[in-house]
Amino acid sequence: MTVEPGPLLAAINSPDDLKKLAPEQLVQLSDELREFIVHTVSIYGGHFGASLGVVELSVALHYVFNTPYDQLVWDVGHQAYGHKILTGRRDRFPTNRRYGGMSGFPKMSESPYDAFGVGHSSTSIGAALGMAVASDYKKEFDRQHIAVIGDGAMTAGMSFEALNQAGALNNNMIVVLNDNCMSIDPNVGALKEYLTDITTSRTYNKVRDELWNVLGKLSKFGPNPQQIARKVEAAMKATLMKQSNLFEALNFRYFGPVDGHDVQHLVEVLNDLKAIPGPKLLHCVTVKGKGYALAEKDQTLWHAPGLFDKITGEIFTKIPDKPQPPKYQDVFGHTLLELAEANDKIMGVTPAMPSGSSLNIMMAAMPTRAFDVGIAEQHAVTFSAGLATQGLVPFCNIYSSFMQRGYDQVIHDVALQNLHVVFCLDRAGFAGADGPTHHGCYDLAFMRCVPNIVVAAPMNEQELRNLMYTAQLPENAGPFSIRYPRGEGVMPEWRTPLQRVAVGTGRVVHEGEAGGVAILTIGHIGNYAVKAAAALAAEGLDVGHYDLRFCKPLDEEMLLSVARRYRAIVTVEDGCLPGGFGSAVLEFLADHGQHLPLRRLGIPDRVVEHGTQDQLYKECGFDAAGIAQAVREMAACIPAGLPEPALR
Repeated sequence: MTVEPGPLLAAINSPDDLKKLAPEQLVQLSDELREFIVHTVSIYGGHFGASLGVVELSVALHYVFNTPYDQLVWDVGHQAYGHKILTGRRDRFPTNRRYGGMSGFPKMSESPYDAFGVGHSSTSIGAALGMAVASDYKKEFDRQHIAVIGDGAMTAGMSFEALNQAGALNNNMIVVLNDNCMSIDPNVGALKEYLTDITTSRTYNKVRDELWNVLGKLSKFGPNPQQIARKVEAAMKATLMKQSNLFEALNFRYFGPVDGHDVQHLVEVLNDLKAIPGPKLLHCVTVKGKGYALAEKDQTLWHAPGLFDKITGEIFTKIPDKPQPPKYQDVFGHTLLELAEANDKIMGVTPAMPSGSSLNIMMAAMPTRAFDVGIAEQHAVTFSAGLATQGLVPFCNIYSSFMQRGYDQVIHDVALQNLHVVFCLDRAGFAGADGPTHHGCYDLAFMRCVPNIVVAAPMNEQELRNLMYTAQLPENAGPFSIRYPRGEGVMPEWRTPLQRVAVGTGRVVHEGEAGGVAILTIGHIGNYAVKAAAALAAEGLDVGHYDLRFCKPLDEEMLLSVARRYRAIVTVEDGCLPGGFGSAVLEFLADHGQHLPLRRLGIPDRVVEHGTQDQLYKECGFDAAGIAQAVREMAACIPAGLPEPALR
């Protein structure tokens, strides 16, 4: 379906076209841009509320600044749809987040207007500062550097580290704080309260407005009333709002708060800021989902609602004709509450993803035992470590790709001290349409090289429940990592009795013909191996299938048994091949003098772009068909006439 842009938007193929408009036309353009985003996302899907909230800001930034020479860095990128549409990608926008199509996030290789690739939060200020320092070094003193960051992303330590350095270096940069009190879920923490105090102080805002009105009439009394204004406003802030010097204490000139939906006023303010040297912070107050009433009302639901009817607001969901498996995240959420009800030492921790991880289930039932620490993965890990020192058992739920940000803390604060922290890594493997910034490719590899830690992955919902139960037992009082993928499992009847799993033991899914090929899997991808084995059985090829469950420690007895029974092995993992599960199996077999032919299937050593999980499995050769083909090729390579293998 073709989505037709409005008359003004249809004529804009670059910011140069945008600059041809009169300031009074920007309101209509903003309306057309918002409608184009609503219509397109309703048909094709994608993130929604965040981009609606910065439509006017996107228009104003490209109207005022000379992009891409002036470098505009968006934080995370959920809100960059308007930016993409205004910078030559309007006609490609329907391919957004689809296999082979446009990325859902800013990406340097996609457009020169995407100054920095983003997908994880809180990187914009540091990146823009690096660009500003480089511009000064190259004597490009006319170049502007703008970082647009949300109040949720501002809670991360990286943001304050960058602000601290930027204030000391005094380079020419602008930080635009997009303040809507939301990330995906409502923001938490003292910074949220601080920003709320600024935006809701009636006294401060009233006096500030009156001050500027008066000073505007005093220009005939002196050549520089702005200098007077700065001094008076600074004194007013210090008197009326003791907290308002947070950014100024870091040597940033603070401006605002301003209405982030008044596009003409934004243009005036941004034009003024261009002329002021040094680091500046513009505080814009916006509404996530602005212009679409339902998205304004339920901002979490409409962060990325899927396909919907833009008129009625009905979100389209398939109604199955039989019971469906739950999402792994929901199995985690309900099981954690079940465990916490039986074990009063269990606590829940997540960095700003309570609904995405389903920790919100425990938060609702046990608000004093479940914590959203904000977008702060490093802190989430160390906070969990602190809980564990006092005999508690924290379940720290972090998306696999975000776990990368807390890796030092896993090693230094948890593993070296052998603390009882359970890491539940959601979205492990391919994350789908979110693409390479969100793929959980590396956790098996980077976790298994850490001392003291157990590294596990369930093949189904029952195994997830049992691994969670096992991880909290006193006998396993050390670091324990459990990874599981985005999306649904395979068991509609998933509420099975909790059972202990012996750490480091796998299970036999199917014992195949001796002297043939064995498939070794870990995690949910084992279900694709089941399909592959069924297809091969129909061809008369009886292959073995073993679900190892643990990448560390490996089931050594099972591996030696497999090496004795079969003549070739195929390993399958939804993780990176270098250093991953297949590598662990190879290392073990080599160390024990077992030299069977072995094929490793998994995520290759390259960047894999976005698409559905099944599309990406197929691309990388480990969907059911790819697994079956690898087994056929290995079976064809087994030499005839070898002695029978020694059976168990």
